[in-house]
Amino acid sequence: MTSSRFASFTLLLLSALVAGCTSQQSRQSLDDAAASFQQVKEDTNVLRSAPKDVIRAGESLARAERLSSYWGSDDDVIHYAYLSQRYSQIARQHSDLNLNQERLARLDLERERLQLALREAKLLGAQQQGQWLEEQMVNLAASETDRGLVMTLGDVLFDAGRSELKASATRTILKLVQFLQVNPRRTVRIEGYTDNRGDAAENLELSRARAQAVADVLRDLGIDAKRIEVKGYGEAHPLAENASAKGRAQNRRVEILISDEQGHLSADR
Repeated sequence: MTSSRFASFTLLLLSALVAGCTSQQSRQSLDDAAASFQQVKEDTNVLRSAPKDVIRAGESLARAERLSSYWGSDDDVIHYAYLSQRYSQIARQHSDLNLNQERLARLDLERERLQLALREAKLLGAQQQGQWLEEQMVNLAASETDRGLVMTLGDVLFDAGRSELKASATRTILKLVQFLQVNPRRTVRIEGYTDNRGDAAENLELSRARAQAVADVLRDLGIDAKRIEVKGYGEAHPLAENASAKGRAQNRRVEILISDEQGHLSADR
């Protein structure tokens, strides 16, 4: 083989290797863009909040896939795949922003309702007010235990493996806020628990994150952070056996320990 032919062969080989690397990069870009688009198009909150961005993400992805199906430019494939993925990210960000705004609006509304309830309570006579407080204790659905008064939030108020409270938890927590507003010396310890499935360290972190989520809502509704303790116990202190689905559901919980009238809480576990 002459030197010129060898040089040409080497150049062709290098070009093929570069083309192969570039094609692999464009395929990865397409796969990433497709995965992002699949997530946003199946999320009803995203579709409701940012439909135009979802449409743009789909259009850009379709163009990238068309370009990849024939001898087009890999740079163009990567470009449109990037656009698709970016539109998907923007749609997700719009959705998260809208959800946060809706949550704040709900909190403002519930705070106003709470303030009205407190004004009504202040208008009651001493005897009536005492009766009203007893009714509030019943409404809390709290149980008297050897550790004191305990209010339990079940696992149904959280999505599986997540620490964000569902909207259905607001009514329950508002009852506690009302009680704490009328009893300003009382404090609470919010304790998170999980079942024994999964990694113990992750369960411990999830239990604390869920307890913290409840504490954050209390603070958002005007309860002083100094009146709130947060603890995560993970798999420890189960209420039932973890062998059954029912038992595990009982163990996945947040317990709110309410102090006595002087603000004294029982010792940590």
